Amino acid sequence: MRALRIAVVGGGIGGLTAAVALRQAGFEVDVYEQAPELTEVGGGINMAPNATRVLRRLGLGPDLDREGIRPTGTHQRRWEDGRTLQKAPLNPLCEQLYGAPHMTIHRADLLAVIAAAFPAARIHLGHRLVGLADRGDRAEAWFENGAHIAADVLVGADGIHSAVRATLFGEEEPAFAGCVAYRGLVPVERIADLGLELGNQSWVGPGGHLVHYFVSRGRLLNFVGWTEHDRWNREDWTDRATVARAHAAFADWHEQVRTIIAAAETCFIWALFDRDPLPRWSLGRVTLLGDACHPMYPFMGQGAAMAIEDGVALTACLRAVADPAEALQQYERLRLPRVILLQAMSRANKVRFHMPDGLAQRMRDAEWARAGDRSPDALRWLYDHDPAALEPVRA
Repeated sequence: MRALRIAVVGGGIGGLTAAVALRQAGFEVDVYEQAPELTEVGGGINMAPNATRVLRRLGLGPDLDREGIRPTGTHQRRWEDGRTLQKAPLNPLCEQLYGAPHMTIHRADLLAVIAAAFPAARIHLGHRLVGLADRGDRAEAWFENGAHIAADVLVGADGIHSAVRATLFGEEEPAFAGCVAYRGLVPVERIADLGLELGNQSWVGPGGHLVHYFVSRGRLLNFVGWTEHDRWNREDWTDRATVARAHAAFADWHEQVRTIIAAAETCFIWALFDRDPLPRWSLGRVTLLGDACHPMYPFMGQGAAMAIEDGVALTACLRAVADPAEALQQYERLRLPRVILLQAMSRANKVRFHMPDGLAQRMRDAEWARAGDRSPDALRWLYDHDPAALEPVRA
């Protein structure tokens, strides 16, 4: 029987993970990326056990271990005085509970690890999608460079500005979250005297919060600091901001926060956007994956993880269901409830993390001190999930 031919539009973390999973399952897979090279702009990324376990099952464990960091714990602190609000262990507890560690890694390193597991000859760069059509027995796509392809299934993994999504369901601009982030990377020798623990620290305060953790084999400290703004007219991750501007945004914060920002060589500014959940992702033999269908705020640390899970779930559905269009329906039924919940939780955390000083903030802090809801053993529903399990799905 001929293997299904699958075209993945988008060569980011989600698209390439799907391509690796699909190819390992025996499908004929090609990736079409609009950029002239595979790149991930941005700094670090937190990967919870539900994501690292999927990547390990795909054979990527040794390379992840080489490039990534295993933080010992997570520590939430008050913005001004540094008082501890909540602490929780991460490693080795995550591996004991869920069979995989929590890791922090540079986005570019993660993309390189995934790309190394897929044949470079099947990644077609410089392919900007300009049109597609579902023909019933196949999906067709054409690109700005004149290329035209036909596949049994086409997967749109082309991000929040997805051309595949716009073709299927119409153009709609993403919504600005009222929040921008300053992000930077600091060589560890510049902040050695801070004596930072090998863990994730987050600082929460009025109208903003900042997180920092190690990446790049421990050579760099990644920080991202969010502040609230009314308007934004650019949404390019590579927008340059001065270190001085970032430092000014957190001028009243704890000395450790200010020291980290001041030690950065360069700083970038990132405007946060998302979309309301889509009621459906698929049309015939075409479907969506990752940010193309469920972009979410980063305040649960699950955006990339959900895209990674998507690829494995899609693969399982295409293996289990003979008709491709029916398999895509099964895939979105399987995934929609989980990602919609995480989108909502991520939005709620924006409010929780940015509370102004006052009674509500003190009540939040007391709740955190009691609940321990950031601890990995309290998140079994999230971390222990198997995206390849199809049994609970009902039409």
